[in-house]
Amino acid sequence: MSSMMNYRSILARTALVAAAAAAFVSLSAFAQTYPSRPIRIVVPYPPGGSNDIMGRLVGQKFTEAFGVQVVIDNRGGGNGVIGTEIIQRAPPDGYSMLITSTNSHLITSLISKTAFHPIDDFAPLGTIDASDNLMVIYPGLPANSLQEFIALAKAKPGQLNYATSTTSGLVTTAMFAQRVGIKIQHVPYKGAGPALNDVMGGHVQMFFSTPSSMAGHVRNGKLRAIGITSDQRLPALPNVATFAEQGITNFDVKSVRGMLVPKGTPKPIIDRWSAELQKILKMPDIAEKMAAQGMGPFYMAPEAFLAWMRNEFAKYAQVIKTVEIKGER
Repeated sequence: MSSMMNYRSILARTALVAAAAAAFVSLSAFAQTYPSRPIRIVVPYPPGGSNDIMGRLVGQKFTEAFGVQVVIDNRGGGNGVIGTEIIQRAPPDGYSMLITSTNSHLITSLISKTAFHPIDDFAPLGTIDASDNLMVIYPGLPANSLQEFIALAKAKPGQLNYATSTTSGLVTTAMFAQRVGIKIQHVPYKGAGPALNDVMGGHVQMFFSTPSSMAGHVRNGKLRAIGITSDQRLPALPNVATFAEQGITNFDVKSVRGMLVPKGTPKPIIDRWSAELQKILKMPDIAEKMAAQGMGPFYMAPEAFLAWMRNEFAKYAQVIKTVEIKGER
């Protein structure tokens, strides 16, 4: 009986080893032929915003590296939820990816009902850039600094509007309003492009976002930048004072952009994309184009990116509880 059990145990182990070897060979063959058709990168916001700008910038480099067309697919709506759900439901075959502000990606599920979990339903490829938040206002307002805007908002409680295009922007603005003691009305948008158009037109008066989508409009006078949340001024906008320089300290709020794929995407595919992304972010022309938009390359490998997301998720849960934010869908 004992020898029979040992025989069966040996057979079972042999079968497991054979199955694992077959799976490895199959996966290796897949990795060698990948990619064999166009790849889609979903940007969960309309054209014109920072996610769209960065998606197209790195997408062109991926096209050159992989030899197949990498298509940017803008799917705005629901504070990024609609586009994110598309990738959640996509086959985990390495042909569908998401590029997004991971801050908003994490925050959305904390303030809205979503069909996805921002960490458990995705696998990270790596981060692309990290940038501070720029506060801009309609240039027709009689305010040229943070303190002048705060004074104006206090003189007109509830009469000024602020735009948001992401849940990260919503949290940032809510924290700012609570910190300085002002009451301003929220106007949500599907993306930074439409929000910027209305700020430039004076339909809303204030907007927090990353500098990449706004630096050009600031330089040509269509927007007035009155503060940056970084600890030092941006080379792209050297005349814009930091929050700390204007008396608002400890308000260093950064946005991190990254790439995600559906959970279950083969590790060789993830590793290949991550390695290529790291190469792209070291290219001088990419760094130059990012700097012109007020951004800088910021790479975290998949494992570090995952750990960072878990920490940020816990942090934002506490922030949202403190400022009592409720989401909109």
